[in-house]
Amino acid sequence: MKSVPTFLVALAGLAQLATAQSVVGKAEGFAAGVTGGGNATPDHPETIEELTDLLTDDKPRVIVLSKEFDYTDSEGDETGTVCHSWGDGEGVQKIIADNGDCGDSPSSQATWPKAPRTPIDVGSDKTVLGVGDKAAIKGKGLRIRGGARNVIIQNIAITDLNPEYVWGGDILSFDEAELVWVDHVTTARPGRQHYVFGHSPSKKITLSNNFINGESPFSTGGDGYHYWTFEMVGEDDQITMKNNYIYRTAGRSPALSGNTLLHAVNNVWEDNNGHAVEGGEDKARGIFEGNAFINVKQLVGDYAGRLFTTPNSGSAAECELAFGRACEVNLLEESKGDWEFTDTSFFSEYSEHEIASAVSAEEAKKSVPANAGAGKIDTSGSSNGASQKQTAESADEREAADAPPTASEKTVEQEEKPKSRKSACKA
Repeated sequence: MKSVPTFLVALAGLAQLATAQSVVGKAEGFAAGVTGGGNATPDHPETIEELTDLLTDDKPRVIVLSKEFDYTDSEGDETGTVCHSWGDGEGVQKIIADNGDCGDSPSSQATWPKAPRTPIDVGSDKTVLGVGDKAAIKGKGLRIRGGARNVIIQNIAITDLNPEYVWGGDILSFDEAELVWVDHVTTARPGRQHYVFGHSPSKKITLSNNFINGESPFSTGGDGYHYWTFEMVGEDDQITMKNNYIYRTAGRSPALSGNTLLHAVNNVWEDNNGHAVEGGEDKARGIFEGNAFINVKQLVGDYAGRLFTTPNSGSAAECELAFGRACEVNLLEESKGDWEFTDTSFFSEYSEHEIASAVSAEEAKKSVPANAGAGKIDTSGSSNGASQKQTAESADEREAADAPPTASEKTVEQEEKPKSRKSACKA
């Protein structure tokens, strides 16, 4: 029997390595068709310097992460003025005042790590793919801007960006981005926003299966509920939000403003002690369907735009005008405030977009908290990248900071300040 030539064995090994990790599923909604780095040979960075170089260059790349990359102390510290705009209580956030002006608020000097305040600019045609449940970026956010397009970020955690300080760092930023899919990403403990969309238009964006963990040791109220969640202020943003778990927030969930077009479907909001939806500009518009709101103190705060919230089965058929199908009714449990918004005047704007599918809000309530965030899908290729964990771990087995109990387990720029948490400094 003839032996297989050595070079063929080597080639086979390289081919296996190149296909060992793969993106799970496909983007639904506005980012349908995104390919990221496509079939590029996977890169496996070992240092933060290598990771930064891979993220920022102009080549198509599949960047595979299997461990934590900690940027926190990589750029040293800086000292400056902070505003005590919400008082001096334990766990209360302070606001970094780069110009040193706190108005009428008390101030002091403080020192913080520099790295979290400046995000990494991700280039076009990139896939950032976590393997296993330890893939993470700590102390540094990611930003897609200036025409960057065709980006996939899947199965990673991004955490700990100076949580004590507003303006300490944003986790995921978009500003003139296009065709971006963020999927199965856990975000926790930013200084300011989990997700922020700048004023330049970001188009064809899908945020799906993400865990937005608002539980934090520092907050505007000193109560562990993070206020700064989603800021959408773009001139022509197009955003699909599907299957996201938005936990323990107090506001901007989202701040739907600018000229943003939003489709929010099958998300779960849980344990919000302030308000969910807000927005200060009348051009913003959004359809909410099949979502579950559990223990939300106020569903809609001050809002100037147009909304369709599918409040009942009688209104669901109206969505035929937008989606070619009926909407799923939203579910409200121990949640308060007006939810009777049925403006259909903007429905024709959805006709040019891919529309995400929907299931009932009851089904979303059961499945989303258990499956949202990093570490819940198999990207290793062992099952062709298609297997997903169907059962949540118990509360004891989860890391408390990044994964609170699920509903079934437990009984860029300033737009508006927290209404009930007055500030003399902009945030």
